[in-house]
Amino acid sequence: MLNKVYTKTLARLNQQKKWAVPLQYTNSRASYYSTPDGYGYPRGACGFRDYGRTVNDGSVATVSAKLWKNGVGCGACYQVRCKIPELCDVNGTYVVVTDNYGQGDGTDIIMSPRGFSKLGSNPAATDKLKKYNGVDIEYKRVPCSFKGNNIVFQINEQSKKPGYFSITVLYVGGTYDVTAVEMWQQEHNKWEPLQRTNGAVFGFGNPPNGDIHLRFQERRSTGLKWVKLLFPVPANWKVGDTFSFNM
Repeated sequence: MLNKVYTKTLARLNQQKKWAVPLQYTNSRASYYSTPDGYGYPRGACGFRDYGRTVNDGSVATVSAKLWKNGVGCGACYQVRCKIPELCDVNGTYVVVTDNYGQGDGTDIIMSPRGFSKLGSNPAATDKLKKYNGVDIEYKRVPCSFKGNNIVFQINEQSKKPGYFSITVLYVGGTYDVTAVEMWQQEHNKWEPLQRTNGAVFGFGNPPNGDIHLRFQERRSTGLKWVKLLFPVPANWKVGDTFSFNM
C-alpha cells in the first residue's frame, strides 16, 4: 500500500515538473539612488509610503515600465546579480519593487543603497561598483516569502467614511500578481470593481455602510484566479487597519 502511494505521489510530482516553467534570468543594467539612511523612498509610486521605505530591510527598487506593469508589478521580488566576477557576489541581492521611474536607457532596476550594497562580494567591492555609471546585471522574478503565502492589505489614508474606501495591497506571497479587486454589492447582488488609482492602491466610492466583502484577482502561471476574503472588513473599519489572509 505504501509503495502504491509513493508511486502515485512520484508520478504527480513528475507531472508537475513536466509542466513547470523555469524562471529565466533577463540581462539588463542596474544602478542605485541615494538616501540619507540607505533605506528606500517613502513616497514611491506604489503608494506603500513608509512601508515601502523599510520593507525587506530597506532592500527595495524602482523599476522600468516593463517591470512596473502599470502598477501590477508593485511588491514583486527579484534576485539581481551583477556580472563582474572579481567584484560581484555569486547570489547577488534580493529587492522588492516599490516605485517606477518610467522608460530607461536599458536600465530596468534602480536600487536603494541597502539593496545595491549586497551586489558586491564585500563592502570594498560594492564601493567599486558604485563608481560605475550603472552595471550589467541579470535578474529574475523570485517568490516573495517574508510574510508567508498570503495577501496583506491595509486601509489607507485616502479612505473617508462614509463616502470612500481605499486599500493598499502591501504584499502578495509567491510570484503572484494582484490584477484586480472587487467588492460585493448586496444592493445590486453582484461584485463591482475597485479602481486602481495608482500603483498598489485601489479605491471605491460610496461603499456599503456595513461589513465590506472583498475578492482579489491573482495572476498565476496557470492563469487568472479570484480569491475571496474569507472574512469581511468590519463595519467599524478605520484608516491603518491591516488584514492578512492565506491564499
